[in-house]
Amino acid sequence: MQNTRINRLIDVLGEQLAGWASNPWRRISLLLISLLFGTFLGTAISTIAGQAANWDIITAGLLVLVTELVNRLVYRSRREVASSLWVEMLNALKIGLTYNLFVEAFKLGS
Repeated sequence: MQNTRINRLIDVLGEQLAGWASNPWRRISLLLISLLFGTFLGTAISTIAGQAANWDIITAGLLVLVTELVNRLVYRSRREVASSLWVEMLNALKIGLTYNLFVEAFKLGS
């Protein structure tokens, strides 16, 4: 790509964020926020799909597709290169989403 102002700005912001997140407590807090947002997203998706009963199958298919794409990204990148903060946050979001969907299923089953 060309070295334009926007490319340089994005590179500088990425380096500053990486420097900021190099602190282990900040990194853990970002991962925890991502995990908790995944649980919130799981509740929101299951509630919305439950209200409109004709979206159940489409929503389930999309969630499986997104989960598998994230798995492919996370576990392919772990073999090839060291995982970045964005990939770890995406994985934490996926884990929170999947966990909350199981919790919602248990609530419906009881």
